[in-house]
Order: sequence, then structure tokens, then C-alpha cells
Amino acid sequence: MNEADRDRRWRDHLLELLAGRSAHLDFAAAVAALPYEHAGVRPEGCEHSIWQLVEHLRIAAADIVDFSRGADYQALAWPDDYWPADARPADGEAWQAALLAYRRQVAAMCELVSDPGNDLLTPFPWGDGQTLAREAMLLADHAAYHLGQIVEVRRRLGAWPASG
Repeated sequence: MNEADRDRRWRDHLLELLAGRSAHLDFAAAVAALPYEHAGVRPEGCEHSIWQLVEHLRIAAADIVDFSRGADYQALAWPDDYWPADARPADGEAWQAALLAYRRQVAAMCELVSDPGNDLLTPFPWGDGQTLAREAMLLADHAAYHLGQIVEVRRRLGAWPASG
């Protein structure tokens, strides 16, 4: 296999991982047909509402993409800047905006990974060893964890499809 084929394969694998295919639930399935009224409910035994989990995913994805884009990245304060204080979205528009914004951040990472001009394995000069491949895997891994939490909250709310 030549170097160009190897590079394309790595990019394809990362894109598949970011899409949530194979062994991972995808974002669309995790939030599909979720009544807006359930987004802000935190069932007993759950640390976060679905709104908080989606907002956290959105914020973290934006942070990862911003870091991957360049040296002008400004770090967020952990944990305060990564989690919304309110368990509920302000309204249905805020909920829909958060869903769309998260999808856009994942699409932005997919664009970075898809661009053969972006080396997957060369460490970023502004980081301390991070690479584009590592950041793409971090985004996907982080999402997989919290999407599992969304499913658990939905199950406790009785808002998860029986076939899921």
C-alpha cells in the first residue's frame, strides 16, 4: 500500500469514528424524537439532564475544534466553562440551536480530517504533542461516553425507544 492510500485509509477510519458508526451510537440516534420537555429533566440518580449533556458535548467539541485549528486557541476553565449551570434549555429554540451547533462542530472536525493538506500525525506547534488524529479521536471518544449517558437518562425518563 502506498503512502497516499495509507493516508486516505486513516482519514476514512477517523471520519467513520466521528460519524458514530460501527460500535458507537451516533448523535442523531441519541437525540432522535426526544420531546423537548424531557431535555431539561434530571432523573433521580443522574448527575446531568440531557440538555446539560448536549451543551457539554457542544462546548467540548467547539473547544477541540478551536484547538485543532490554530495557535490562537484560548483554553477554557475546567469544569466551569464546559458545563451549563441550568439543567433546562431556555426554550425550544435554544435546544434546537445546541443540537445544530454540535453537529456543526463535528462537521468542522470532519472537514479538518478530510483535508489532505492537514497532516494527521505531526504534532501541533502550539500544543504539547497533540495531533489532528488524536484530537479527532478525542472528540469521538468523548462523544461516545456522553451519548451513552444520554441514552441512560432517556431510559430513566421512559423516552428511549424499546428497540434501541
